[in-house]
Formats: sequence, C-alpha cells, structure tokens
Amino acid sequence: MVTINEEVKNQNGITLHLIPNEKFKTVNIVVKFKARLNRESITKRALLPYVLQQGPSKYPSRKELQIALDDLYGAVLSIDGGKKGNHHILSFRLEVANEKFIPNESSIVEDAVKLLNEVIFKPNTKDQAFNESIFNRERETLRQKIKSVIDDKMRYANMRLIDEMCDGELFQLHVHGYEEDLDQITPEDLYTYYIELLQEDQIDVYVLGDFDSNKMEKIISPIIEQEKRTTSVKNDVEEESTSKRKEPREVVDKQNVQQAKLHIGYRTNIRYQDAEYPALQVFNGILGAFPNSKLFINVREKNSLAYYASSRIESHKGLLLVFSGIAPENYQKAKDIIEEQMKAMKEGDITEDDLSETKELIVNQLLETLDHPQGIIEMLYQQVIAEKELKPDQLIEQIKNVTIDEVIEVGKKIQEDTVYLLTSEGVSANE
Repeated sequence: MVTINEEVKNQNGITLHLIPNEKFKTVNIVVKFKARLNRESITKRALLPYVLQQGPSKYPSRKELQIALDDLYGAVLSIDGGKKGNHHILSFRLEVANEKFIPNESSIVEDAVKLLNEVIFKPNTKDQAFNESIFNRERETLRQKIKSVIDDKMRYANMRLIDEMCDGELFQLHVHGYEEDLDQITPEDLYTYYIELLQEDQIDVYVLGDFDSNKMEKIISPIIEQEKRTTSVKNDVEEESTSKRKEPREVVDKQNVQQAKLHIGYRTNIRYQDAEYPALQVFNGILGAFPNSKLFINVREKNSLAYYASSRIESHKGLLLVFSGIAPENYQKAKDIIEEQMKAMKEGDITEDDLSETKELIVNQLLETLDHPQGIIEMLYQQVIAEKELKPDQLIEQIKNVTIDEVIEVGKKIQEDTVYLLTSEGVSANE
C-alpha cells in the first residue's frame, strides 16, 4: 500500500503541508488560494493567472522570468485557476531540481522559493495598478479563451448542461469568467481584487520532495511569513439548497453541427466527504468511466449509437455527468439506451466480475496518480476542499472493500436532473 506522509502546520494564517518523499528527484511547491465562487469576482480570478505569469516586479517580462527559471536548472512555473464544488482555486506550481543531486549547489530550492514568492506577492505594478500594456494584452488572451469554448463542441455542451442544471447555483459560474465583464475591468480593479484575495483567500502551501522537514520549513518561510496576513480564513463546504426536479428537464440547442452532443446530468446527493463516496466511484466506474463500462459497451459497441459514451462525477458538487456524441437522428434511441444503463445499475444488474474489474481499474488509476508529485498534491488537497481527512491509502482501501449492495444503495440516491442536446439545425429532437 502506498503511504503518503503529510505534515500539516498552520502559521500566520497559512497552512503548510510538508510531504517528504525520497522517490522524486525534484522538489514541487504548490501554493493554492481558495475562495467561494462569486459572480462578481470570477472573471478577475480567471484573468489573474494570465497577468501574473508575465513576470513580477523584479522580472517584469515573460522573457526575464523565463531566464530566472532557466538559471534554476530549468525550473518550471505554471499558474492556473479551476473550480471544485462551490469554490474557485488559484494554483501556483513550481517544480525545481533538488540540490541534493547536483554537486556544488546548495541554494537552488531556496532561490526557487524566493522567486515564487516574488511571482505571487510582488507583481509588476505601478501606482496600485497592474502594468497596463500587459493587462490589456492578457485580457485579450482571456477573451479569446472564452470565445474558443464554442468551437469545442464537447466542452460547450458540458458548459451548457451545467448552465441549465445548476441555474442559480454557484457551480453554474464559468471558470474562465465572462466576456461581458472584461471591458469593465481595469488594471486598478484587478490589482484591488488581487490585494483582497491575498487577505481573504484560504492559502495552502504544499512542498513535496526528498528533503528534511525542519530545513524546508525555514526555506519556505518567505511565503508563509507575509506581514499583512494575520488570520486563517475558513471557507465552508456547505452546499446551498438546490431545487429538486420532479421530472428531468430537457434542453435542446441547435447549431451547425454534424455530430450531436447528448449530455445528461444526474444529482448523486453524495460528495467527497460522505461515507458513500468510495461506492459512488465504483458506481460511476461500472456505468461509464472505463472501456468495460455499461455505457461504452451498450451505447457505443453493441448498438453503434455513439462516437463516444462515458461518465464522470463531480466529487465536490455531487453530480454525475454522462457524455455522448451521436448522429442527430439517433437522439431518442441513444437517450433510451443510456437511461436503460442507469436503470440497470439501480436495479443491481452488476456481476462480481463487473465489480472486481472496475475496482481494480479505479485503484490502478489512483496509484498512477500517486506516481506523480502533482497527482499526490491534488489528491491531498481534496481533503482541504471537503474539510475531511481521507488519506489516499484510506480511499484506496475503502474502494477495494466496496460491495455490490453498497453500489446499489448509491444508485437509489441518484436522480436524473437535466438532459441536454446540442444538435444540428433542422433536426427534431424527437427523431
């Protein structure tokens, strides 16, 4: 069994997670900022990574920042945003060579931490505003990113499903923000929000690699000793109330597409922190997560109704989403067969082979994730989002012990909510 040792310390309103691990030759540092999703700030949070990645005050261009990274034996920096449940997460990731394995070097990691500190806390600003030319350029980059979603029909269909299914809920908010907000945001506005974020977000710092914890704690101090920050911020994980549909809702959009997208959203009423979560993982695995799943075999292979058919769960929101790409004229047949698979799951049409094969696939997937430093950190961070201690080895053990009866019990909680179809113009959804 894989055991991940994590030492957690709270200091100056920031939580430090030290993960000593002799397996890797690099040191990975990840700083995560967590805040509740908010319509007023989502576009600013989406824009910040683009602006901050262009370089801090000390290295005020992408080129100068890259030279500084190259000088640290090719350290790799990335910044991005994402949503988990009702929270938005900003992640700063830095991977740097471990000086233990480089002769005559003793300060690579310390220098890398100082550089990351510059990027996060000392951005390229003037008169309490971000650099105007960089801001304008990166605002256009984000605008193109937002516009590009409509060209990726699978992503677009998934976005529209969430729009309709989670109407009025925080999870509906688009992770890349909204184009109509962009022209209203100024370099001053973004800087003001950035200062607010530093004060109010919950901050977690992860350090993973082959190191001595006491020494690393001292090295990482530039990040956790920010003078302005004095208190820890608690972000609740409570779900806001959601409307329970008596009957599933059907939404049809029409565009000039050759392949229709049929996406169906279900409420699982189970989240990461719930006891049934491991059984939900297995339920989803048997339904549609793998090539041996019911959706793949029955919708795609046996009936040739879909170019793809799969499912996944939103662990922190309690959703199960089914995706399929179909010929427009096959909508009703494909929908019926997808719903038949869900019905079969709920009625216990699951063999011991289905169960054991799927559990093995899930466990192998988790073990593969734990083969990568970033995968380990992301798995550990799930506990922060859910405010529940569930270590990776515990989750793996619980999945191994899931029974068919537990999978059936999960099925009883799952409710179909919204059927979304993106189809070609001139085709009736009832064909």
